[in-house]
Amino acid sequence: MAPDNGILRRARMELAYFSGAFRLREREVGGAGVILRFARVRPARRGRFQPLKSQEITPALLDRTIRALKRWQYDIVGIDEACRRAVTMPERRRFACLTFDGATKDIVTHAYPVLVRHGVPFTLYLPTAFPDGVGVAWWLALEDIIARESRINLVIDGRDRHFVVSSLSDKYELFDFLSGWLRKLPPSELSYAVNDLGRRYSVDAAQLSRSASFDWADLAKLAADPNVTFGCATVNYPALSSLKAAAALREMAMGKAVAESALRRPIKHFAYPFGDRDAFARPDVVMAEETGFASAVSTISGVVEAQGRTNLHALPRIAWDGRVRSLRIMRVLLSGVMFARVRPTRSASIQSGI
Repeated sequence: MAPDNGILRRARMELAYFSGAFRLREREVGGAGVILRFARVRPARRGRFQPLKSQEITPALLDRTIRALKRWQYDIVGIDEACRRAVTMPERRRFACLTFDGATKDIVTHAYPVLVRHGVPFTLYLPTAFPDGVGVAWWLALEDIIARESRINLVIDGRDRHFVVSSLSDKYELFDFLSGWLRKLPPSELSYAVNDLGRRYSVDAAQLSRSASFDWADLAKLAADPNVTFGCATVNYPALSSLKAAAALREMAMGKAVAESALRRPIKHFAYPFGDRDAFARPDVVMAEETGFASAVSTISGVVEAQGRTNLHALPRIAWDGRVRSLRIMRVLLSGVMFARVRPTRSASIQSGI
């Protein structure tokens, strides 16, 4: 759920719910179904500064969500079935596909028991450097540093920059600014910037990442479950827009190859790292198809249309904001009334949406 204009947007959704408008338009605008995106699943934490809280839900909320999807008569399906329904005639019941990004251990410890209890299929997109213990979740290091410090000094574009973050709002503002800057850096510059921050403020970003990430032994447990589909999210999880074409292709192809070798199964589905409109572009969509992926998901909000009107290599997903716990809001979002409709084009390869 988009953070901008949050109060007005929520008011519109509450109105759509209580007026019943979402029910009247759901058949018209709801498409074939929805793909839900989750990141971290863990118990609620204390602490005033939690800049990544929007990407977290509790196990209890995941449980409530699945119960609600069943009550609302969604077919909970895997990504293969979601792709099939995206290119066929509409079915009587809409689908919901559960997907999880990242490589955090809490997916195994907190999300998986809930999913097993409900017996539902789900898809996990792997950035393969993280189970190997060499991926760097720089956003965790950035959160740790800003939480502890009241003054931050670092080099940006060759200049020393100094930030005073004495208030909570200052901390959130700086996190947004620095995470946006770091995400745009090419790999070598990103590595230098993260290491520089680590040296200045005694944070081991690599160790933080290893502590938070699952390993191949965790994945072997999941691999034994037929309800689990594995997808790829590159090797190192860079924003593809920060890479040259050859490097982006290498990240896609190597991520696929490593996952297939480790899990001993074809990896047919891809997730664009970060996945918003600034993180990838149309050439990356073409590249995902040429690499051999049957689908690729974004974090751009929307529903999946039937009859091929949604590009399988730029699939929208609804990313649930963990700060919002209202199932009413979720019900309205899933209906599709809050999203612009996708315009069909002559070729799925050039489908608008990017």
